Amino acid sequence: MEYAIQAEHLVKVYGAGRTRVEALKGVDLVVRPGELFAVMGPSGSGKSTLLRILGLVIEPTEGRLVLDGDDIYNGGRPDLQRLRREKVGFIFQLANLIPFLTARENVVLPLELIGVHGRRARDRAMELLDYLGVAERADHLPEALSGGENQRVAIARALAHEPKIVLADEPTASLDTERGLSAMRLLRRVANERGTAILVVTHDTRMIGEVDHVIRLGDGRVVEKGDVLERPRA
Repeated sequence: MEYAIQAEHLVKVYGAGRTRVEALKGVDLVVRPGELFAVMGPSGSGKSTLLRILGLVIEPTEGRLVLDGDDIYNGGRPDLQRLRREKVGFIFQLANLIPFLTARENVVLPLELIGVHGRRARDRAMELLDYLGVAERADHLPEALSGGENQRVAIARALAHEPKIVLADEPTASLDTERGLSAMRLLRRVANERGTAILVVTHDTRMIGEVDHVIRLGDGRVVEKGDVLERPRA
């Protein structure tokens, strides 16, 4: 099976000389389509740097990165903005919805950025909002939505352009345990039913029972790997 994400020996160095910091020190990972994958570790372990590299926000100093079959840095200077727009969806710790746009308009916006407009964009937005259980809130502004509803709209926005990969940065950090588990189970459903590879960066141990695989980073290295984890019984 072709991997959605394949990272080999990722190294990231900032600065030089006395200010040189090696944020990543040879990280390897693979994520398959339809998997919910977690990266854990304390502050300063390299989680954020890894997420930014996988999201094509920054380039690695060394290493190989293949996303959805594209060997990103093999064969010249890649168009990172285009690749990011086409292949990757992002979910943030805070929903980061545009406050003066309705839930539906927030989901439509990334579609318009890739040239999908009008009824087609609106129908796609409503299909996703309905799938995620917030269709009845489509015409409400973010301030009128609960934290959990805002996060569901943010998930819809991340899925709008049908990316093969979704990267989530601490998506449950601002939610209580019940809403956090609900959000993680929703991500699991998206991964299972839509074949999306979802990588979650978190230090929220309450949520790890919901993922398929987990790695733990420490000082820029993978210090522990786990395959399918035992989930807590209801």
